[in-house]
Amino acid sequence: QSKGKKPLFVQLVLDNIWSLYEAVMKRDKEKIEKIVTSLGLRIGARESRHADPKVHLNAICSQWLPISDAVLSMVCNKIPSPLDITAERVEKLMCVGARTFDSLPPETQELKSAFMKCSSEGTAPVIVFVSKMFPVDAKVLPQNKPR
Repeated sequence: QSKGKKPLFVQLVLDNIWSLYEAVMKRDKEKIEKIVTSLGLRIGARESRHADPKVHLNAICSQWLPISDAVLSMVCNKIPSPLDITAERVEKLMCVGARTFDSLPPETQELKSAFMKCSSEGTAPVIVFVSKMFPVDAKVLPQNKPR
């Protein structure tokens, strides 16, 4: 970088995205056509002629860099396997609030081993974990409330 060279990520990834963005926003039809043909994309005439350039940009990017594929591959690569879960973690997931694992009914406690095995056999119990998240302003969190 000290000699004016760009980092490799900038050269290979960001410059391409920036040049596409710039070409679409400036409505440079020749450059857009060159980019679309080199990537092997098929952009509909409706998106190409739309008054808002962001619609055209969205059409190109959704084919070139689909977000669903990127998110799914990231989840598969980064989230640990359910088979690697510890017994303590299973107990925390099965207990709600201040309850302890020992206070759960015996039938529920027996599910712990099935939870850890992640078996797909027909005789294995079906376990569903529901997580509900709400966006909350940081000011209303307990640690940030004025006392």
